[in-house]
Amino acid sequence: QKTAGNCPPSRYYGRTTCFCRNTAHFTGTFKMYYSSGNYEAFARPRRPAGVQNKSAWCIGSGLASLAAAAFLIRDAQMPGNRITILEQQLLPGGALDGIRTPDDGFIIRGGREMEDHFECLWDLYRSIPSLDTADASVLDEFYWLNKQDPNCSLQRTTVNQGDAARTDGLLTLSDQAQYEIFCLILATRQSVENKSIRDVFGEDFFSSNFWLYWRTMFAFQEWHSALEMKLYLHRFIHHIAGMPNLSTLKFTKYNQYESLVLPLVKWLQGHGVVFQYGTTVTDIDFHLQPNHRQATRIHWLQNGKAGGTALGPDDLLFITNGSLTENSDHGNHCNPARLNEGPAPAWDLWRRIAARDPVFGSPDVFASCIPRTKWESATITTLDARIPAYIRKIAGRDPFSGQVVTGGIVTVRDSAWLLSWTVNRQPHFRQQPSHQIVAWLYGLFVDEPGNYVNKPMQDCTGEEITREWLYHLGVPPGEIRELAATGAATVPVMMPYVTSFFMPRQAGDRPAVVPPAAAYFAFIGQFAESRQRDCVFTTEYSVRTAMEAVYTLLSVDRGVPEVFNSAWDIRTLLAASSHLRDGVELNPPIPAFLQNLLLQQLDRTQIGALLRESHLVSDK
Repeated sequence: QKTAGNCPPSRYYGRTTCFCRNTAHFTGTFKMYYSSGNYEAFARPRRPAGVQNKSAWCIGSGLASLAAAAFLIRDAQMPGNRITILEQQLLPGGALDGIRTPDDGFIIRGGREMEDHFECLWDLYRSIPSLDTADASVLDEFYWLNKQDPNCSLQRTTVNQGDAARTDGLLTLSDQAQYEIFCLILATRQSVENKSIRDVFGEDFFSSNFWLYWRTMFAFQEWHSALEMKLYLHRFIHHIAGMPNLSTLKFTKYNQYESLVLPLVKWLQGHGVVFQYGTTVTDIDFHLQPNHRQATRIHWLQNGKAGGTALGPDDLLFITNGSLTENSDHGNHCNPARLNEGPAPAWDLWRRIAARDPVFGSPDVFASCIPRTKWESATITTLDARIPAYIRKIAGRDPFSGQVVTGGIVTVRDSAWLLSWTVNRQPHFRQQPSHQIVAWLYGLFVDEPGNYVNKPMQDCTGEEITREWLYHLGVPPGEIRELAATGAATVPVMMPYVTSFFMPRQAGDRPAVVPPAAAYFAFIGQFAESRQRDCVFTTEYSVRTAMEAVYTLLSVDRGVPEVFNSAWDIRTLLAASSHLRDGVELNPPIPAFLQNLLLQQLDRTQIGALLRESHLVSDK
């Protein structure tokens, strides 16, 4: 293999003929690569040779599969009618859900926090037409909304039944805790494999506001992966300043299903993509040799009837392995959600695949300890004006205004369940009556008895969860039971595997998006391993793995956007350092006259200006 010039080390996925981002250097077979900047972002790739004769099969209809189908059509220019999406449920979207049931009301299992630098996500949605605004994309609509109505929380935490926790925007990290954070950021990935967050932090860290904000914003537990914590610090270090008020986050107009899934599905259907619902993929056959791995057949049950399809060299297969919402169960206002620990089809499929070859990952690393991967959420629909009055008091905004309400989650600091709740822009559903408010809450400690309801969250009916929430909203105890019974309809949802991707792991536990020597197949979604420094539990990660898979298998002649470089931007790092220190200036343990001499020397360089711009040293 020959290259032009002295190219830097490989940024490519798999074997390549060139190890830089300059496509002019290519002298052999094209391979997927990463890029940044407008040159690659605005380019239209040429149609890969022979793609019109190929077909694609996508297992699951979550965001990763939907994105893969979209990239196949837009960038690889595959005819849409040659793409089939196999889905176990009767609706698309996977974890991006939002539904109204006739008997129980509105249900959202979770919400999605988004930001400016979801590079792959916005690359996708710039091409998907809005359902509401003519001649606009989903990205256009999202951009305009969040410019006009920017997000900001006026009350991030409460205590004592709805009182302000008065955290004053401080992270309260001791010098030791700050040191431990910087040590984790600088650590190699290998050095924190199979370690928990508890293994790398001390009590000062766990008692800080930083940890309270962090764990409730991202749903981390102390036993979760230190490696994943490290990746999150790298990925979102530019969010440190916004942690106390969530001002760096952005949200969709409606729930994630109506805002993200429906426009994408409509676009795919308009291009002829086939959605095969009621189909549970049970197994995949492979032809495995040391230098060649090829999927040869998909086995499925469609509405209980066995079926499948053979796969040849012109058939591409995109496998969503694992599922965070697998075996989710919802209750209602009168019945608790059930913890379903029975057979889990998505996980069992991955187990069968992984048993054939170690490069296909280790699913039981993530899915074998439900007590450490479960939590419960609930969707609360208020039925009259009584509960919204308490929401207004804490949020500081009118929940019926159609604009930002809580501005992200409100965490109840003294909640035994570590309860967090949010009210997004209303209506949250297009079909939502104008006098109703849809709120969402979740608890991290579902096995603990509540502060008002003396039973664990996972054993509670929707009405009992509402009582606990009303208690923390500041409703007088004598009014709670009647208001919970008549003022709301609440649907609890128990999710056994919702944080399974946070379990401590090592390299190889998640299969590479395109495993070594793989032909015509790829893994996508939250349990596939991107070569980029991205992190899971985001819409961005699902879309990134899909983009990498399509671009790799079809040699799409365009760069996959690399992860935003905030972790390598000295300005961002210095600003984050200042905020981690709660604005306290650097004070090296040397005499004052030596400090002044040092600063005089630094002020002769750009370093001095950067330190002052980030408020790490005084302008005085």
